[in-house]
Amino acid sequence: MILVCGEALVDLFLDPPEGAEMAGRAVAGGSPFNVAIGLARLGLPVGYLGAISRDGIGAMLAGRLRQEGVDPRFIVRSDRLSTISAVTTGTDGQPSYGFHGEGAADRFLMPADLPSPLPPEIRALTFGSYSMVVEPTGATLASLAAREHGRLVISVDPNLRPSVVPDMALWARAAERFYRTATIIKASEEDVRIAWGGKLSLQEAAAYWLGLGAKLVTITRGADGAIGFCAGGSVEVPAKMVSVRDTVGAGDSFHAALLGRLSQTDRLSIEDVAGLDLAILGDALNYAATAASITVGRRGADLPKAVELEAQLARSG
Repeated sequence: MILVCGEALVDLFLDPPEGAEMAGRAVAGGSPFNVAIGLARLGLPVGYLGAISRDGIGAMLAGRLRQEGVDPRFIVRSDRLSTISAVTTGTDGQPSYGFHGEGAADRFLMPADLPSPLPPEIRALTFGSYSMVVEPTGATLASLAAREHGRLVISVDPNLRPSVVPDMALWARAAERFYRTATIIKASEEDVRIAWGGKLSLQEAAAYWLGLGAKLVTITRGADGAIGFCAGGSVEVPAKMVSVRDTVGAGDSFHAALLGRLSQTDRLSIEDVAGLDLAILGDALNYAATAASITVGRRGADLPKAVELEAQLARSG
């Protein structure tokens, strides 16, 4: 089982105002939430660890995880409210985001909420996005990562969100706690640009993370595909030629499929990730990139099921 740790929230997409009203559409989301569902859709045993409110939004989020087949044992229910990300579109067509989450449930995962010990069936942990930075959740999850470092595969996706925490120095300090425990770091080209202000190349960022102890670093590059770095060198895979509807959830789909492929091929252990050869890495990157290509062709974070991904791989040869 892979245990996905982090936030769950709703994105509230608001239509342009009509008088004193704005119509909206609430969609379940949060990067770790999406990764958990993505793994379940690929047929992997997966659990979700995070604090979810007992309010109506939280009931929807917890229900969605159960419906998708995510193990609910590790969900922590909270009397705090759910985080809402309000998304509006300006006259220029560009979206803007407003996070309403101060004091919300997903920011208050406490040390006492952690299962100790973890059940023996858990083989890997994932961490990501703003749950690594906001407190006390960040410190709680960092303590879990430190506790299991060297025993379980730990995969980290920084998924930087300056609109939630604009202080990049704070992001750097908080995220470093997780990088130092990571077996795998999955990032985007945008993450690298934001984190270092454009001062580091992708190769330099990967070298930095590998130097901290990661065994595999993958960086997605949108239309330019993805690149992976390991002890044996690096591998690039091109982006798939698809009609893009939106890119919501593409990185989460890539992350879930990368872990899924490593698990399917029985390489989801620290030793096996450390010993990946370039052919195996290329296969995993291609699998993950194909999953992301399916997601970007659909509206929102609608991650593919295993049968859809296998069919797409068969069509592409």
